[in-house]
Amino acid sequence: MAPPAASRHRRSGCPISIALELLGDAWSLLIVRDLMFKERRTYNDFLNGGEGIASNILADRLRKLEDANIIEKRRDPEDARRFLYRLSAKGIDLAPVLVELVLWSARHERTDAPPAVVRGMRADRESFIAGVRKQWRGTS
Repeated sequence: MAPPAASRHRRSGCPISIALELLGDAWSLLIVRDLMFKERRTYNDFLNGGEGIASNILADRLRKLEDANIIEKRRDPEDARRFLYRLSAKGIDLAPVLVELVLWSARHERTDAPPAVVRGMRADRESFIAGVRKQWRGTS
C-alpha cells in the first residue's frame, strides 16, 4: 500500500479516521455509489442524480476524490468539452464496504434498494462483488 502523500496531514493514523477523512462527508460515498452501481459517469449525471447535491459541492467532492486517487477523470472522446469519471483500482476496492453498508441499511431500515439486488448481495457477497469488479474492468 502506498504511503499517503507527504503534504497530506492526518488527524491520526487510525484506519477508521483515515477512511473518514477521505470519505466521511455526506456526498463522497454517494458519488462512489453512483459510479459503482448506477453507471453515472459525467458531472451532469451526478448533478441530476436525484440526491440534490449543489454544483459547488459536487465539483469539490469530485476534485477531492480525484486527489485521493479514488476516481479518475478523462476527457470524453465524443465531446472534448466534457469529462468522464470512473473509479480507480483504489475506488473499486470500496465495493465490499458499499455492499456491507447496503446490507446493514436494508437489515435495519426501509430503503429503496431493489429487493432482488439486496437478496443477491446477501446470498453470495463474493459473487456479487466479483460481478461489480468485472463490470468495472469493462468500463476502462
